[in-house]
Amino acid sequence: MTLEQLRIFVAVAEREHLTKAAQALNLTQSATSAAIATLEANHATKLFDRIGRRIMLTEAGRLLLVEARAVLAQVAVAEQVLVDLSGLARGRLSLAGSQTVGNYWLPGVIERFRTAYPGIEVRLEIGNTGEVAARVHQGTADLGIIEGEVDDAVLAAVPLAEDEMVLVAPVVHPWAWRAPRSAQELRAGPWVLREPGSGTRAIFEAYLSRHGVRPSELRLALEYPSNEAIRAAVEAGSGATVISRRVVDRAIRTGTMALIDMPLPSRQFIALRHRERSVTRAAQAFLDLALRLREEADVIPGVAPAP
Repeated sequence: MTLEQLRIFVAVAEREHLTKAAQALNLTQSATSAAIATLEANHATKLFDRIGRRIMLTEAGRLLLVEARAVLAQVAVAEQVLVDLSGLARGRLSLAGSQTVGNYWLPGVIERFRTAYPGIEVRLEIGNTGEVAARVHQGTADLGIIEGEVDDAVLAAVPLAEDEMVLVAPVVHPWAWRAPRSAQELRAGPWVLREPGSGTRAIFEAYLSRHGVRPSELRLALEYPSNEAIRAAVEAGSGATVISRRVVDRAIRTGTMALIDMPLPSRQFIALRHRERSVTRAAQAFLDLALRLREEADVIPGVAPAP
């Protein structure tokens, strides 16, 4: 069993697709398929079931995936130690960001980081808060940047920036003229919300609970896994939502959705790191930069600051 075979196995397992894994690894499909076949043959163990055009992990494959990820994470740490010896002239920084952070805040910070450290390769993956926390826990991301809270004792949290939350609705919604005044009105909505597991959804549900409204009581019109879909649905008249001001600021300014006068708590953008893993020099440099931007109240290039 070689590290290359493990890398190929993990790529195929995570995508459940040979062609997509080969493209991600910049390999031919035949080389990818051969590596999996060799791994299975050498250990007389079937790792995938072929069902029609799909492939799915067997029980043995699922068990190997856990260990393979751990091995590759340790190898990455070992490689990074050697890279760190050369300072920050070259290296790699793996980031995971939740959607609001990843699409509306991190790009500007990353560009500032790349300007300061052009030899560092930065990789960013985007998911919801739960997915980002899982990547940091598993060691597949050096840092996770989220806008929610996670309950994981091995993850340390560092506040990086403030984010304003707002209630917005279609311009034809009754709330465009008068904000909701009761729990009953809040329940009636209708609402367009992010999926469970997102930081935005968690913060809104916590706000509702403090005002005597159970999330299950809401009249939920639509549920989407992306901020862009939420914004489009509100503009189309599907319902109201609570979302980051950064996501809808342009729509508010152009009059395609209404900003409702209802005070909501702000939230923090938070960096997550694994307590039991060493912080790489690149990751520490990124944290230092983000904290410096916060202290200086700097305007991040390419990102409209929250009003």
